[in-house]
Amino acid sequence: MGLKYLHTMVRVKDLDASLAFYRLLGLEETRRYDNEGGRFTLVFMAPPGQPECPVELTYNWDGDDGLPSDSRHFGHLAYEVDDIYATCAHLAANGVVINRPPRDGRMAFVRSPDNVSIELLQKGTALPLAEPWKSAPSVGHW
Repeated sequence: MGLKYLHTMVRVKDLDASLAFYRLLGLEETRRYDNEGGRFTLVFMAPPGQPECPVELTYNWDGDDGLPSDSRHFGHLAYEVDDIYATCAHLAANGVVINRPPRDGRMAFVRSPDNVSIELLQKGTALPLAEPWKSAPSVGHW
């Protein structure tokens, strides 16, 4: 029996804010589906050149009252980056809190506007330890 990865789905409360966050992270919109009858929008976003690895942002037009406000039961999305320090600096410069800084030159965590935990992993071996990251404290939880 064959198995093929399709996507990871996360619910979003503010589609514009979530699109801005995932674009800032480096993902691109690969397709969109608006369902008038079901009153929802699905937006698939993936790393450049990797349309087969999307995250599906599900936006319910009438809100998601009654759903958990913290997506910790979900776990996290993970992305490999070419330069963990540059990626974290870019995100921080654009107002994203680095919840778990890359103190080890290898791993960091941030959260989306919908509280989805995003793991960033350095491609290849860890970068040499460097400030301001090696002494940066963790903020909140991830």
